[in-house]
Amino acid sequence: MSEPQAASPFHQTLVGAGVLVIGVLLGWGAWSIPSAAGYAGVGPNFLPWIVSIALVVCGAMLVWESRTGGFREMDPPSGSVRGDWVALAWVSAGVLANAALITTIGFVLACALCFALAVRGLRGAEGKPAGGLRQSVIDLATGIAISAPVFWLFTKLLAINLPGLTGTGWL
Repeated sequence: MSEPQAASPFHQTLVGAGVLVIGVLLGWGAWSIPSAAGYAGVGPNFLPWIVSIALVVCGAMLVWESRTGGFREMDPPSGSVRGDWVALAWVSAGVLANAALITTIGFVLACALCFALAVRGLRGAEGKPAGGLRQSVIDLATGIAISAPVFWLFTKLLAINLPGLTGTGWL
């Protein structure tokens, strides 16, 4: 197998231009959000504007860097020459299952399932065994251990409605 090729300055410029375009588009979208001050004098368009400005600055810096000699501090590419399509399928299945099931089985279980499927795919991409039933149960339990506190933080502390499995607001 051959070693992966480093990106050319042209491709690096495309990456910078892409970041710049995303920043401009986000700014365009933020323009349409009302700026009426909310909590602590900050309106709902504050964060989109901050992210938009940061993306525009980063995109401009990436374009400048690529046009003045390329990304000089960039590490050589690592990983496989070809993509791992099986791993991509597992991760994609996790994200799609989360989107499809979050209103049916609730935030905690949907996110736990997403975590378990994504971890299985990432393990496979590293060349490690994906694991059997025992590992899948451990992955689901870990996903619940991560997503449950996030759910409680958002619903109980921040009063943001997330889809739950029960009407109690605790699961």
